[in-house]
Parts: sequence; C-alpha cells; structure tokens
Amino acid sequence: MKKHLIGALALTTVTVLALSGCGGGAEPTSEQTTDTTEPTAVQTTDTSEATPVTINFMASIYSDNTKGLYEGYIAEFNKEHPEITINLEMQSWDNINDVIKTKVQAGEPPDLLEIDAFSSYVEDDLLYSADEVLSPETIADFQPSFVANATMDGKQYGFPSIASARALFYNDDLFTQAGLDPTKDLQSWDEVYDAAKKISDLGKDIYGYGMPLGAEENQAQLGIWAFTNGGSFGDAETLTINDPKNIEAAEFIKKMVDDGVTQPDAGATDRTPMFNNVFCQGKIGMMVGLPPFIGMLAEQAPDMKYSIHTHPGKEAGTTSTLGVADHFMIFKTGDEAKGKAAGLFLDFFYRPENYAKFVDTEGFLPVTVSGAAASTNPDFAAFNAALPTAKFYPSTNPKWGSAQGLIQQQFGTIAQGADPKEVLDNIQAEIDSEI
Repeated sequence: MKKHLIGALALTTVTVLALSGCGGGAEPTSEQTTDTTEPTAVQTTDTSEATPVTINFMASIYSDNTKGLYEGYIAEFNKEHPEITINLEMQSWDNINDVIKTKVQAGEPPDLLEIDAFSSYVEDDLLYSADEVLSPETIADFQPSFVANATMDGKQYGFPSIASARALFYNDDLFTQAGLDPTKDLQSWDEVYDAAKKISDLGKDIYGYGMPLGAEENQAQLGIWAFTNGGSFGDAETLTINDPKNIEAAEFIKKMVDDGVTQPDAGATDRTPMFNNVFCQGKIGMMVGLPPFIGMLAEQAPDMKYSIHTHPGKEAGTTSTLGVADHFMIFKTGDEAKGKAAGLFLDFFYRPENYAKFVDTEGFLPVTVSGAAASTNPDFAAFNAALPTAKFYPSTNPKWGSAQGLIQQQFGTIAQGADPKEVLDNIQAEIDSEI
C-alpha cells in the first residue's frame, strides 16, 4: 500500500482532550453472532474455597477479530480465576442498542456490557461506579479526560474501552486527475466544495465527497461539519441540536448534495457500505474515516494511493474533528459477586499487554496511559494530531441517546428536500418535550 499521513508530526503518545462517549463508535464487519457456551475452566489453582460465579458479557462487534480476541482473554482469565465463568454474547452495532434496551426493560441486563452511551442507566441507578468494582490501579490508569467524561454526580460509571477520531481520507489519484495537490490539506469549506466539484466533473461515476446521511451514523456526519463551524450538540445539562452553527453546517451539507458534488442518494447511504463498495473501488475523492479504515484499505484496496488529512472548518485555517469513545459498564443485577467478578475481568483486560493488543488489532486509539505506552501501531499520527481539536457527543446528558436516535431517523431527509432548519428544530422540540 502506498500512503502518506498529512497534517501530523512524528507519532507521539496519544494525547486526548475531553471525550463524551460516542454514539456508535466503529461499525461491524460481520453478522450478529451469539455464543452462550460456557468456557471450560482451566484448573491451575486450589479453588476449594472459591465460590463459583457466572457472569453474562455482551460486547459490540468492531471487526471479524473482536469475538476471537474476547474469547482469548476469557480463556486466559479463567486460568487465574477458574471459579468465574463468562458467557460471551456478541452483537452488531445494528442490533445492540435495541437488544440491550429490551433486556433492561425486562429486568435482565447483562452483568457486563460494552457499548457507547451509559448515562440513562446511571439515571436509573443500574450501574456500579468504578470505585465499587475496579482496582485503584485500573482507575488511575485511565486518561484523566476520559474519566471526566465518564463521570456523573462525582462518580465514574463508564469505563472507557476504545477511542477514535475522524479525519478525511483522500484518493490521491483522483485528486491528481482533477488537478489538485493531494499532499495539501484543504483549508476551508469552500475549498472542500471546489475540490469535490472538480473531482465530480471527472465523470465516469466518480464522486467528489462521500456524504453518508443514512441512519447508520449520520449524527457523526452532522457533528463533523457542525463542530468545524464552532457548533455543539450541548453538554451534560442542555442539548443544543438546533444551535445556529449546526443549522448553518446542515445547510452547507444540503448544498453539496443538491449541487451534485457528493454520491447520489446521500440520504439513504450508510457509511460502511459506501466505504466498502464505493471508496475502496476508487470512486470517491474524499470521505471522513476512522483509524480502522487503514487496515480495511490494506485488505480491500492494497494498491490505492491515499492520504489522511484534517477536516477543515468553515473559515480558512480552522479545523476540528469528532472524537468518540465507547465504554464498558457493569450492571447491578442483585448479586454483588457478579459485579466483583466483572470488575476482576476488566482489571485483567486493562493490563497493558492485553489492552494494547486489543486496540492495535481493532485499529483504535488507547484510553489508558499504560496502553498508549504499549501500543505499537505506527499509522495513527494524523488521528493523534486531530485529537487536540476534537469535540464530542454529550453522552453524559441522559437525553443524548434519544437525540442521537432522532438525528439518525430524521437528518437524512435534508437530502430528499427537507429544510435543514426545520429538521433540527423538530428534533430539538421533541427532545425538549421529554420529561
């Protein structure tokens, strides 16, 4: 693969500003799978005094590697704690929010869950805090900014699992064919528009800017453009979906779609299939991507010349990006032994040699100090460079989950003629009407 990373200096230890969880982290690459087979404990210690305990662990699928990684950790953990049985259930990002919602409503949540948002469970007093289940060493190892944004009412309830940032992936050959320099960062929204138009004018089903406004993750697309305009979705107390800066960003997105400088049918386009089936086929000049895209390009388009750049703001010389984090959480299921057992497994998972393997294999940025030091992935310089300008979802706001869902359901309609201001105003009104 031929690539170069733009807008980044030498690779350094990951530096992360304030994160507020993510709404849909990286997307799955495989179908939902469920494995309820209890692993065979390896008897390596005298367990005559140990009380057996079984915990249910539901985890999100990031790639085809995720299930195998967790199975490996569980097997190694069982060597140290043969009295603890872990039932692993994997769910795709397409399904996991609905599945966990149904389980919680039925009073049957898993003991351990890995997903994005956690605040609504805190509001219902369903989660253990970090000091109740994790070792002091594990708690102290989290990057402080991650702790701040996993904390509600002075207690940490979300245990960050992975981090990510977004950046612009260029198809360097298409830039060159359009008379553009792929080694230079675009400096403003207008430059993005002009570059996208020149690339689209190449014809032959070539599209300048990949704009996925389908329900998979259009809140991220809106967020990136809004954040580069100085907008925000709000904070732990108040949501501001219809912030004037957000509306201005939505109007510019609509202009790009209406003027034909994006792929057709943007409102029904999801990010994952667009990347797999269009960008990797050399048909899109630029699109916003995540760190795992690097490995996916190596597999799917090994000969593509590409580069990674920061996403410019509206005004020349400004920039921002979307930062995201997913979280583990441990539910109070009426049995403290289960909570303690889940905490022991997370203490094992966060050991630097274990955790670094997870983030390196899955292609994410580490959330612990020791994990950052142990990580061996050399390809994330551009993402690390973008993190100081990152803004984040207000995931500690209990209404954010509902707001995200409404954006995913409604925002894509701007590509089908809906007025951006009306769409965001309607979403805001629905959120404000929630008790």
